[in-house]
Amino acid sequence: MSQHLRTKHFFLRESKADRMSEPSIAAKCTAEFVGTFLLIFTVGCNVLGGSPIWAGVSIAFVLMVCIYALGGISGANFNPAVSVTLGISRALGGPGLDWQTVGIYSGVQALGGIAAGVCYSLLFGQSFNLAPAKGFSWYHAGLCELLYTFMLTFVVMNVAAAKKNATEKNQYYGMAIAFTVVAGAYGAGAVSGGCFNPAVALGIDLSSAGLGFGWSLVYIAFELVGAAMAAALFKVVRPEDFGGEKSQITELVSEFLGTYMLVLTVGLNVLGQSKAAAFSIAAGLTSMIYALGDVSGAHFNPAVTVAILASGRCADLTPAKAGTYAGVQIAGGIAAAFTYAFIYKGSTFALGPVGSSTWTGVSVAEIIYTFVLCFVVLCVAVSERTKASHLFGLAIGSCVTVGGFAIGGISGGSLNPAVS
Repeated sequence: MSQHLRTKHFFLRESKADRMSEPSIAAKCTAEFVGTFLLIFTVGCNVLGGSPIWAGVSIAFVLMVCIYALGGISGANFNPAVSVTLGISRALGGPGLDWQTVGIYSGVQALGGIAAGVCYSLLFGQSFNLAPAKGFSWYHAGLCELLYTFMLTFVVMNVAAAKKNATEKNQYYGMAIAFTVVAGAYGAGAVSGGCFNPAVALGIDLSSAGLGFGWSLVYIAFELVGAAMAAALFKVVRPEDFGGEKSQITELVSEFLGTYMLVLTVGLNVLGQSKAAAFSIAAGLTSMIYALGDVSGAHFNPAVTVAILASGRCADLTPAKAGTYAGVQIAGGIAAAFTYAFIYKGSTFALGPVGSSTWTGVSVAEIIYTFVLCFVVLCVAVSERTKASHLFGLAIGSCVTVGGFAIGGISGGSLNPAVS
């Protein structure tokens, strides 16, 4: 069997016997059409049905179930940006797709998006236009699309396409990918609408052509730049997949990227007044932990780094390395803060007691829930006795859901010096 066919099957790694019966190109195209159609049909139904709080979860979860259902057939791209990232990765000498397959998949995905747009418009008797939210310019929306398309495709590459997945089958790939949509939908969605997918942008834009057409072209351009960034940084954090060797640079880039996306999601949720901020932030953290946990340990938090160092359970983490990690994490947080301030045209928010809360209350709240976060990290990701194999990322990320909702009305729920 050719390498061309082997690389296309990257979500579920089959045995040699399974690869003997590789699905036909017709089956793969059908899977891509169905998955993309259901994704975009769900987008339209949520928007037109008026689901302001749960829309992001609904859209993310239809993506998740379709990935698990159809990944073994086509690889479950459902997004031209994902296919392009895989094409660039292969061109750079890593895992991915050949350009012919990228073209075929992208065309089928576009058709699925257009068909879905027509169907939800007929179902509701109306459509909705694609454009930046009121008060935002093309570059604000474009930057949001770029960054969260990057996050989505970067997570895909790390949890599903990386060569380690050929021998170490994970069960979390679908959840990790879908949670990037939760992170972006509630944060960046308030600015751009939250497409992160050229097929979504095209399907929405064409189905509402009577209200105006053209924004999909701008969105797609930014999304494809995000896809290219994901392929390039995937090579940086996993040089071994491209014939290179891992170094401390890969670990530091990993810590910067994870912290940057975490703090960016925090800022965009707060400034966008999201009703699901804590869950969105936790979902983003979960995705990046699954993507980069085996690269740097995925601390993304100086408090976590200090806890692991103090535990003495990680021989590779020296005081000097811990200090470097903390510095890079703080730099990632600061860079993210400037980014969300730029997107919101200079608007920011203060750090301090919320409402009538006192500094005493803030101190108690932050100490308790930072303890919860660090304690869970040590238990599920460091301790050999209590490690939670495939659930480590979900367990750690869920600490942010717990703390964010529990003490958000007291301290804001930072739980992380880089966030603060």
